[in-house]
Amino acid sequence: MLKQERAETIRGILNELYPDPPIPLDHRDPFTLLVAVVLSAQCTDKKVNEVTPALFAEAPDAARMARLSVERVESHIRQLGLAPQKAKALVGLSRDLIEKHDGRVPADWQALEALPGVGHKTASVVMAQAFGIPAFPVDTHIHRLAPGWGLSDGSSVERTERDLKRLFPESSWNLLHLQIILYGREFCTARGCDGTTCRICRTCYPNRRKPVATRKA
Repeated sequence: MLKQERAETIRGILNELYPDPPIPLDHRDPFTLLVAVVLSAQCTDKKVNEVTPALFAEAPDAARMARLSVERVESHIRQLGLAPQKAKALVGLSRDLIEKHDGRVPADWQALEALPGVGHKTASVVMAQAFGIPAFPVDTHIHRLAPGWGLSDGSSVERTERDLKRLFPESSWNLLHLQIILYGREFCTARGCDGTTCRICRTCYPNRRKPVATRKA
């Protein structure tokens, strides 16, 4: 099966399984989504969703987040990894939003990536999920699955993003980003699929053999 044919097959399976995939991070608006995505670095979405209700109750917008001390923000997110750095980033980006963008999250790549704690992946998620602008954020699941499915060589996150954008129509990027993440969590997990178990792997590689177990000496 050629790469483009695999891509279309995978897209068809994902559309069948997840026609309307939910956004995994709980949020109310672009600002709370931005905060949640910053918090999700090296942390599960489930854990982020556990701590954000109390944080958003006290600081639901940039103006009120900017008035909090870094220590106060950290007290809300202490359970998360990299809490000190994330707290500093949230206060910093909130102050930047007030000073430079009238307190609103900008729908602009350059402006987003200039905010403290906001890299390309975070900006991509916000652009896609808050503003509906085509983007293909590459998280750990996507970066793992793309080479396993023969869609990229996996040499870098940047390469994976470029390859997926070339293979899939732009109109599908925002949906596919969520669909691949959900599929990777549910079916093609790092430990649960050896390249022959899940539906996509079986369909795209019907002749792939399971690894032969080696006998212990």
